[in-house]
Amino acid sequence: MEGSVVELRTRLLIACVIALFGVAACSGSKDNDQSATPDNAKADRNVYFHDMASAAGVDFVHVNGASPRKYLPEIMGAGGSVLDYDADGWMDLYLVQSGQLPGSDVDVSAGGNRLFRNRGDGSFEDVTQAARVGDTGYGMGAVAADYDNDGDTDIYVVNFGRDVLYRNNGDGTFADVGEANGIDGERWGSSAAFFDADADGHLDLYVVNYLEFAVADHIDCGSPSEGIYSYCHPDVYDMQADVFYRGDGDGGFINATEAAGLLDTSGDGKGLGVVAADLDNDGDTDIYVANDSTPNFLYRNLGHGKFEEVGLFTGTSHNDDGMTEAGMGTDAGDVNDDGWLDLIVTNLSAETNALYLGGKDFFDYGTRAAGLYEGSLMQVGFGVDFLDVDNDADLDMFVTNGHVIDNIELTDDSQSFQQPSQLFLNDGAGRFSLVDAGLAGDVARPGVGRGTMTFDYDNDGRLDVVVTRNNEPVNLYHNEWQNAANWIGFDLQATDGNPDAIGTKVTVDVDGRRIVEEKKAGSSYQTSGDPRLHFGLGDAETATRVTVRWPGGGEDIFEDLAGGRYYRLVEGATAPLPLPEF
Repeated sequence: MEGSVVELRTRLLIACVIALFGVAACSGSKDNDQSATPDNAKADRNVYFHDMASAAGVDFVHVNGASPRKYLPEIMGAGGSVLDYDADGWMDLYLVQSGQLPGSDVDVSAGGNRLFRNRGDGSFEDVTQAARVGDTGYGMGAVAADYDNDGDTDIYVVNFGRDVLYRNNGDGTFADVGEANGIDGERWGSSAAFFDADADGHLDLYVVNYLEFAVADHIDCGSPSEGIYSYCHPDVYDMQADVFYRGDGDGGFINATEAAGLLDTSGDGKGLGVVAADLDNDGDTDIYVANDSTPNFLYRNLGHGKFEEVGLFTGTSHNDDGMTEAGMGTDAGDVNDDGWLDLIVTNLSAETNALYLGGKDFFDYGTRAAGLYEGSLMQVGFGVDFLDVDNDADLDMFVTNGHVIDNIELTDDSQSFQQPSQLFLNDGAGRFSLVDAGLAGDVARPGVGRGTMTFDYDNDGRLDVVVTRNNEPVNLYHNEWQNAANWIGFDLQATDGNPDAIGTKVTVDVDGRRIVEEKKAGSSYQTSGDPRLHFGLGDAETATRVTVRWPGGGEDIFEDLAGGRYYRLVEGATAPLPLPEF
């Protein structure tokens, strides 16, 4: 395709030419990358992950409804969300379907979105029909949170077309209340995040939109005269601006995009991923958007829910060469234990994934120093999560990959449509090593990866990962690492502010280290993960000190909490509530 394949091949050629001058390597490392068996894994030949989707009853297969004309939305979905919809302490799974693309003459039957209830015995049951959440729109992503403050978790579905807001009725069923509650318009949405922008106790919603596209306006890309069609580069289409909905305090939303300073007038925003978190440590929630081949956005919260875009100023809009990249997924976490949240963005092959290290006012581009350059150079990254996979008290990273050109092998034999997911281990100082395929387990099997969702579905303290795929079955990767260390987890409930406690920052002191995590709702690519916070404790038996900074500004401190279990932390309570040991 003249729009995307030529550009991709040019980027790969440039990357390899650079290698001749010792800056990067297409095979081998010139930038201190480590792509080898990690030290803590050499002695034991167990593996990190096994795919348990089939055994657990999660029999979801994504259908993209692909046409020979290759309409761009077909290749971009889809994701889902983790939630505990019935409040039984076991995390459930909501998966988004695509199916019949509006306007396409390709007739497919894919059903709709599906909700899988966790039975608590390692298996799931499909409760979609009973719960009434089987939306049949052309789905992209989802995010879950208690948007109306009634004590149960709701679901927002992001579609190519009309989005859906499912309100949890509290009896195992949901109702679609989007149009009645201010969710307006039909756009090409990708990802979304719930957060409290103005600290009024009511959740707000940021929806990332991608391109202005309709089947009727489709442009044929590739080499049509030779009968070769490919999915177009996003440069072929105009951007579609993101939307910010402010919670009105009565269970509804108001489109406040312009009033909040979030209206994109640059024409640059072609968004795919979003994460909302306090990136400058000033006590309110900021927004980071991964844009595709245009500058990424960082919206700094000025207070009272007003924002300014500071991506270029903070060093998070471009890579270290000043170039835009094809941003897909994103997450925020403190990878080097300095108290500042860092950002990761997955990108196209020949670009590498981008790590931005947080600090006061500015971010440092840390991809090379962190050992992430070579491992991501030849991959097309989508979903990404920071997680402590081995409970050694630092954040590791999981990335799923998959190309956006389904016939890429016809024009570039260095690339493949199906690609392996990757697990990168943190050495404790913010430097990562790529786990080799033999130890990574089933995650190394190639597929067309899109979303990632980290959650502890069997409540054993080892984090599991769901990978959603394009036109392929979902994967439920069970963490089976035998050397996993101790851990502690928290279910948060705020009394001053949004009850879901989204935006709460928790600091755990253990063995002289200070680990910081923030509760988020929406990250990676088209997904949201486990609403609980999980901390690895290493060899320590207890968390010496747990400091909780709540969204309303209050602070609670708990000391000497035994590891190996989950606790419920309620704002203002004098002691934590130990949850049942499952």
